[in-house]
Amino acid sequence: MKHKTTKLLLIIIAVIFSTGFSFKARHFNQLQQGRTPQDTFKNKMVTVDSLGNLKNVKLLVYRKKAHASYYADKFNGRRTSSGEKFDNNKYTAAHRKFPFGTKLKVTNETNGKWVIVKVTDRGPFIKGREIDLSKRAFMDIASHKGNGAVIVTIELVVD
Repeated sequence: MKHKTTKLLLIIIAVIFSTGFSFKARHFNQLQQGRTPQDTFKNKMVTVDSLGNLKNVKLLVYRKKAHASYYADKFNGRRTSSGEKFDNNKYTAAHRKFPFGTKLKVTNETNGKWVIVKVTDRGPFIKGREIDLSKRAFMDIASHKGNGAVIVTIELVVD
């Protein structure tokens, strides 16, 4: 009986890891190798004009219903993980996995407002948060300026 239970438990663990964990590992390995993982993202073509509005750029949906927050003012002027000086008035973000310099479109799911940010730092280090935005980027998409977090859709901008 013990042998059958152990075998069943190993099968359940294998199924869990093969569906969730390996998906994430494959997805991030492809991003780090400079490839766009077509099988793990939904594709959408858009455009960006000379004013910075989107035109002729491919967007790959990374995550929907992600929690986004913003940097506190005390981090203004400090060095980020990438070595750049942090400026709360620029359109930058912190993400745990995306390579530095990656451009992301972050859309507030409540009101549809969006910004394009560049990943310059690691974080957030609060459980349940997916991305930290600079204060300017956050305030541009926030419905209520008093909120410290919003639900967003994160899309990878592919040139």
